[in-house]
Amino acid sequence: MARILIIEDDEEIRDLLDSLLSREGHVVATAANGKQGVAAFLAAPFDLVITDIIMPEKDGIEAIMDLRRGRPDLKLIAISGGGRAEPENYLHSAQLLGASRTLRKPFTNEAILSAVRDLLG
Repeated sequence: MARILIIEDDEEIRDLLDSLLSREGHVVATAANGKQGVAAFLAAPFDLVITDIIMPEKDGIEAIMDLRRGRPDLKLIAISGGGRAEPENYLHSAQLLGASRTLRKPFTNEAILSAVRDLLG
């Protein structure tokens, strides 16, 4: 199956996504912020990245720009529950920068699995 990188600062969501995608047969790696996520991505190839937007050290918008710079064809899902603004504002920015799909938190297991399946074919 696919190699998926999850970049998410919320440990519960990160663990949920890891478990959900691992049960689907994917090889999953995780990172707690954008800085760690970009480093993990540069160290090993991934087929898909799922990234939160609002995170410490390096947010998801910065991570998307860094990841896209090296791999413009990368399949990427941006997720957000918002911050100072509505989640749609952050997700719209992520989409403009190249996110293949966006999901507002909270999302269902089926919604994330559907997005992953669509992108991976």
